[in-house]
Amino acid sequence: MYYKRLIEKDIELKLRTSGAVVVAGPKFCGKTTTCMLYQKSFVKLNTKQTITMARMSPKWALEGEKPRLIDEWQKAPDLWNQIKDDLDFDYQFGKFILTGSSTPADKTEVHHSGAGRIAPVKMRPMSLWESQESKGTVSLIELFDEKSDYPWDLNSEISLEDIAFLICRGGWPISVRAPKDIAVEITKNYYNGLFVFEDCENERFRNKKPEVLKMILKSYARHISTEAAISTIIADVRQSNERTMDPKTFDDYMEALKDLYVIEDLPAWNPNIRSKTIIRSTPTRHFIDTSIACRALGVSPNDLMNDLESFGLFFEDFAVRDLSIYANAIGGTVTHYRDNTGLECDAVVHLEDGRWGAIEIKLGGDELIEHGAQSLKNLRDKITSISEERAPSFLMVLTAVGGAYRREDGVYVAPINLLKP
Repeated sequence: MYYKRLIEKDIELKLRTSGAVVVAGPKFCGKTTTCMLYQKSFVKLNTKQTITMARMSPKWALEGEKPRLIDEWQKAPDLWNQIKDDLDFDYQFGKFILTGSSTPADKTEVHHSGAGRIAPVKMRPMSLWESQESKGTVSLIELFDEKSDYPWDLNSEISLEDIAFLICRGGWPISVRAPKDIAVEITKNYYNGLFVFEDCENERFRNKKPEVLKMILKSYARHISTEAAISTIIADVRQSNERTMDPKTFDDYMEALKDLYVIEDLPAWNPNIRSKTIIRSTPTRHFIDTSIACRALGVSPNDLMNDLESFGLFFEDFAVRDLSIYANAIGGTVTHYRDNTGLECDAVVHLEDGRWGAIEIKLGGDELIEHGAQSLKNLRDKITSISEERAPSFLMVLTAVGGAYRREDGVYVAPINLLKP
């Protein structure tokens, strides 16, 4: 069974407006399956023979009816240059589709940025809307359009235990399709497979020690959804594992994790402030999928239920994953806000036309919702009074459980399993 992906519209648009599209993202997020919908011929660089042939004769991999799909193109990096030359000679829209689950083994072999010829598309694991686990009662774009008929939904079908399971399972298609009793185990297998580099064609990864990558991920997971400084994470690695870790080594391993699309920090929002308020620029530490953080720490659904404080941080990461997917689908981006007065906002969704909405992420419950709503109103009042930003299109408290409704103060409340783009 194929689950329709929101990224499809982005791929279709890029194929109509660019000579080639490169779809990048973590392993097993569904890149190849989705891109196969658009190809008329393909080659998969998944065997030593095909990789060797593509490296010896890159033009061979380009031959075939167009659009031509080249899966895991980064295993023969010169393909990038050959596609650029091909498009320089005979530019046509939608000639090539490339997929990749890491950056090239040798970045020096890529001699051109691809600008104007090769359009990038980032693919993430599945959101709840894509895995058909969100009813889609609340539409993000309709909130921006400020429609007055906000839905009311008691949403009594889902529990906190259900959300804990979804967080630990993740949005990997192979896990989503699996029976519930083995889905988390399948995600465990995926996590363990991330660090098997013995036969990897990428020398940079072969030189990385899996145990060190796992140590760094553990420390990163312990600081999930926080603005922890890199120095803090390095110190945590040293203290937790009783080993040295210099900043250069840490940076090298972090680059590998980014190249594998495992971590995805949320950048800070910097509105044009007309005051002495200092906006903090530290990104919030996040993962491409929260299940990776769960596996790094050995966290189960029961563990989350027994530690609600940690559950809240993991849920924030989970919500940022879905918000990033939904924002991308409507042409937007997600950032976070924090200033030197302690005022903060978990997620700020921006559209290209300048509209923005602010979202606080809470597990649920009247007290947490009230705290989140008050923080959002403080942010709105401050931003509109000391900056040139327009007023927000909406303020929302995004919860794990509970109903969807509009408060008397105008703040929306929506559980994550009712949200869609």
